[in-house]
Amino acid sequence: MTRVRMTGGRALLPVALHQDARNIAPWVALISVLSASSVLGYRLVFTDPAEAVALGRTVAANPALALIFGPARDLMTAEGFNTWRAGMLGAFFAGLMAILIVVRNSRADEDSGQAELLASSVMSRPTRLGVAVAMAVIAATLLGLLSWVLTMIFGGDPTDTLFLSLTFAASALMFAGLAAVTAQVGSDARSASTLAIGILGSLFVLRGYIDAVDSPEWATWVTPFGWLEHVAPATENNPWPLLLALTTFVALMAYAFWLQARRDFGQGLIAPKRGPARGGWESTLPGLVTRLNAGSLITWLLAFVVLGFVFGFVATAVGEVLQANPAMAQALAGGAVTEADLTAQFLSTVLSLAGIIAAISGVQVAMRIYAEERNDRVDPLLAGSVTRPAYFSANAVLALAGSALALLIAGSVIATLASDQADLGWGQVFGQAAATIPATWVLVALALAAIGARPEVRLVGWLGLVASFALTILGPLFRIWDWILGISPFWHVPNVTAAAPDWSGMAWLALALAVLTAIGFVGFRRRDIV
Repeated sequence: MTRVRMTGGRALLPVALHQDARNIAPWVALISVLSASSVLGYRLVFTDPAEAVALGRTVAANPALALIFGPARDLMTAEGFNTWRAGMLGAFFAGLMAILIVVRNSRADEDSGQAELLASSVMSRPTRLGVAVAMAVIAATLLGLLSWVLTMIFGGDPTDTLFLSLTFAASALMFAGLAAVTAQVGSDARSASTLAIGILGSLFVLRGYIDAVDSPEWATWVTPFGWLEHVAPATENNPWPLLLALTTFVALMAYAFWLQARRDFGQGLIAPKRGPARGGWESTLPGLVTRLNAGSLITWLLAFVVLGFVFGFVATAVGEVLQANPAMAQALAGGAVTEADLTAQFLSTVLSLAGIIAAISGVQVAMRIYAEERNDRVDPLLAGSVTRPAYFSANAVLALAGSALALLIAGSVIATLASDQADLGWGQVFGQAAATIPATWVLVALALAAIGARPEVRLVGWLGLVASFALTILGPLFRIWDWILGISPFWHVPNVTAAAPDWSGMAWLALALAVLTAIGFVGFRRRDIV
């Protein structure tokens, strides 16, 4: 292979790191805190071995937790709990961090014209991609070090914590290589990110399905996340899968540089779609907003069809998974719990998870409002006949409708597959998905409020998603007080499958939705446009 020359990289790297540090630091801190808090929380909450045993039974009773977090190999120690709680989530977020770093500092610069300006100086063509990947490597290294040190400070075992932190870094490296490839394939930065994140999410969901249905051991090697599971921190500490991850990174980088040398500047292997010859519905404000977000929304809707099939098939296997667990089989045989109750609990958990994921699609539409402002594409619209409330409402309606449609699609697929399980009807399962929509809308409205009133704090929109996930999925395991769990809008979603559902929480969700949406509208009308 021809040698890749990085002329100008030594000068560009520190400047790029300085400019992007504020975007990278929150990711490194978030994943590190995820690991450290797992060790600290376990030592504070599960002080009695009997409580740890009860935790293991709770985890075994809900296959949705294996789908999200992976297999729980050892919940009797803080390190084993940390591996279960932070291992797969940390690897997923590390991969997402790396994808955003690489695309933002390579292909996005071509779209903005900054890369062409840099290329006019003494700089070779591979330098920008090389610097972007180097930034991801530095971020992965910092993540591994900070996670290791911070977790040890809070009581983590040095060796076990080291191997867990190395899985985070390995995931970041692999998906940095993937992003380097998709940056050459996509027609622009947005499509490159969509491709890479879509593959990341698909691999994570596939890994979750394999773990949740108790597949054969060889099946876990199908995905890179399965490779990282075989490192097994706190139980085996096996370093060999890390070498496989490093080899994958090197291979992807070689392919990425090979592609870059053969594609046109500013173009990708996927040609951009041409616009319509005449303005039809797309010449209207709702049509324009829909066209701008059509690619990502279609991708999300297709993803929710897949999610529906995955969650639905896992629901059909809940009984078999529980019977395979000796403790749960004994509880079912003794009548202490019924399979119907456990299936309903599983469906409630996965539909709440689907609602949180659906909110991401809506938050993305909300964030696009500010992105259009930053690119000076909103001023020409507002200078004409388009009013601020009309522009904001068009985006808000699309964000809310798109997230609701995604959730309903997943709910209908899950209901079709799982309605025959444990005497749950199609209407009950689909009704549970529909009842989750207001909670999803609250998270979208939070992002709209931030973008509309004070876009400099738009990170609140993403923090709301993270907090809701932590409180909804993990809060009950830590026996957090109800008033804290109630911060998550999904805490107020009624259990439709119950004999007498409690609908009182819907009033609070409706109030929160109205207030947050009003804040967004009023703020956008009064504040200065960037």
